[in-house]
Amino acid sequence: MRTEKERNLLLKALDAFKRKIVVISRDFHILASAGVDSLINGESPSGKCCHEVFYSRPEPCDNCPAKKVMVTGKPSLRDLSSSSLSKQKRSCLYAYPITDEDGQDALTIFNFELPALEGLEEELRRANSFLYNLLQSACDGVIAADMTGKIIIFNDAAAEVTGHSVEAALDHLNIRAIYEGGGARAVMRNLRSDEYGGKGKLKKYRIKAIGKNGEKIPISLYASTIYDENGKEAGSIGFFHDLRERIHIQQKLEKTQLQLIQSEKMASLGKLSAGVAHQLNNPLGGITLYTKLMLEDYDLEDNAKEDLHRILKDAQRCRDTVKELLEFARQTRQFMKPLNVNKAIDRTLFLIENQTLFHNITVKKKMAPFVPLVLGDTQQMGHVFMNIIINAAQAMDGNGTITIITRESATKDRVSIEIADTGPGISAKDLEHLFEPFFTTKEEGKGTGLGLSVVYGIVENHGGTIIARSIPGRGSTFTLELPITHETEKGAEHAEHA
Repeated sequence: MRTEKERNLLLKALDAFKRKIVVISRDFHILASAGVDSLINGESPSGKCCHEVFYSRPEPCDNCPAKKVMVTGKPSLRDLSSSSLSKQKRSCLYAYPITDEDGQDALTIFNFELPALEGLEEELRRANSFLYNLLQSACDGVIAADMTGKIIIFNDAAAEVTGHSVEAALDHLNIRAIYEGGGARAVMRNLRSDEYGGKGKLKKYRIKAIGKNGEKIPISLYASTIYDENGKEAGSIGFFHDLRERIHIQQKLEKTQLQLIQSEKMASLGKLSAGVAHQLNNPLGGITLYTKLMLEDYDLEDNAKEDLHRILKDAQRCRDTVKELLEFARQTRQFMKPLNVNKAIDRTLFLIENQTLFHNITVKKKMAPFVPLVLGDTQQMGHVFMNIIINAAQAMDGNGTITIITRESATKDRVSIEIADTGPGISAKDLEHLFEPFFTTKEEGKGTGLGLSVVYGIVENHGGTIIARSIPGRGSTFTLELPITHETEKGAEHAEHA
């Protein structure tokens, strides 16, 4: 219990207080007051309605903190937004419930001068503005939501990644729509565990966000739980980084690494092949020469002649393999000049279409009448077209359709050539190794495995690309793209006929 002296001192302190303190009943009648101007026109305001005395209003103010206390039973602070401030000289700032000595409910209100409120409001506005600019300036997306999933923070970076506008997100978008499937529930479940940085924390969590257009966007998420003053969960906030560019760069690096490995392998095999080819050429030349001399100089029986012709045939087959090895090793000279791919394909078809293998094969040509010229070696490009076409015929066992299409690429800087067959197709497993040296899907003795690797090397050496696509049971398609020559067509044609 306080002494009489203590009570008197407290009353003097309240009266000397620079802000008015008012105690009101639940019907807004003033029960007591203290502070500057505690008397109104020389009279005590006790018994009168606070809103009439201070604001000349017949009804309580719309934003009265005392009204909130009557509803919640808890202390309440007036909304400090600019639209809520009174035009009067004073404004009630804070209210809290008390009980008088008779057990009756009452409310205490702190009534601050408006200049002080404006100062507080300005500080609050500056703090909010700084926080807003901080979040908007973040390079990564920032999204916060309450426990119902309603989004309360959504910065520009989040809008850029997801495609949702800031206004739409804050207006009606739920956090559950941001993550794939049950991703939002998984995030909250992991926030409540200790597995990702401790309870209430989530670090380096990989998940997919859903863009406005339905695109699944891989992101790296850092999230935290937001707690209220009582330690209860009030919401969550997440900072996330778009991983699409990083994944794209990583894939390009992996592809480049594979190409470097393949280039080193090709270079090593090229050196080996060149050495083997030169070692084989001399004995093959001797075998061919002496076999022909025996056929010319001696009158042999038919059986003996047949055996010698078989030797010549097998020697020629060996020489063809050696030739492929030399081409694979790029030891042959190149004669690069402007080339019309339509004419090159027609010459190739002329050489092979009368072979027995092509008797039951239909060749459909859908070649653009005018295609730009490319810079290439006529002999080597003929080898490329012949190898792919013969492989297609062999894959179909001499019965089916080969379709050849030529056209200018969409980028207008390349010529595109497609060679498709109606064969059994190539398995996905074999498709990965199709252009590797010595890899073949043919039976033993029917292929060296050098054909397509040579084709790949020639096309690459011409600055072009070649890819193979296949649907098992529906055939395969080889697509080549070669760069268009920078020479004028007239100059190129003159160079071709020179």
